[in-house]
Amino acid sequence: MATAMNAAERFAHWRTVRRGLLDALNVLSDEQLAFVPRAGLWSLGTVARHIAEAEEGWFRHIVTGELDEWPQFTEAAYPTIASIMALLTEVHDRTMAFLAKTDVDDLDRVIDTPWDETIRLEWIVWHVLEHEAHHRGEIYLMLGLMGMEAPDV
Repeated sequence: MATAMNAAERFAHWRTVRRGLLDALNVLSDEQLAFVPRAGLWSLGTVARHIAEAEEGWFRHIVTGELDEWPQFTEAAYPTIASIMALLTEVHDRTMAFLAKTDVDDLDRVIDTPWDETIRLEWIVWHVLEHEAHHRGEIYLMLGLMGMEAPDV
């Protein structure tokens, strides 16, 4: 008898995406978090904190309702590579624990958003994973602009 797959197993590729993000951050100095490709764009550190904000916001504010509002992870609270990597790990561990308890059939569940939209849970998971891959690519590009090599994908 086959056991039912949980959502964490369905989205197992996220581990690879996250490992690439952490590998990229791990080669940086704290000073390099301030790198901005050009005026008006976010710094590398802001992009990294934004990845954590989006994941935490979607899962703990929108999906589970554990947070009353969308989180804000500021530079003052997370000023270093180590603090950002710890934040990303903490947030992602919570997400993966949630997904491990979620049967794949539950991915069809409809979530009501604060902006009066209804979205399937599966769409949210894909959206957050794709969001991370997108911004990981942005961080890889910033590494290249600083003359550094990005991790292989």
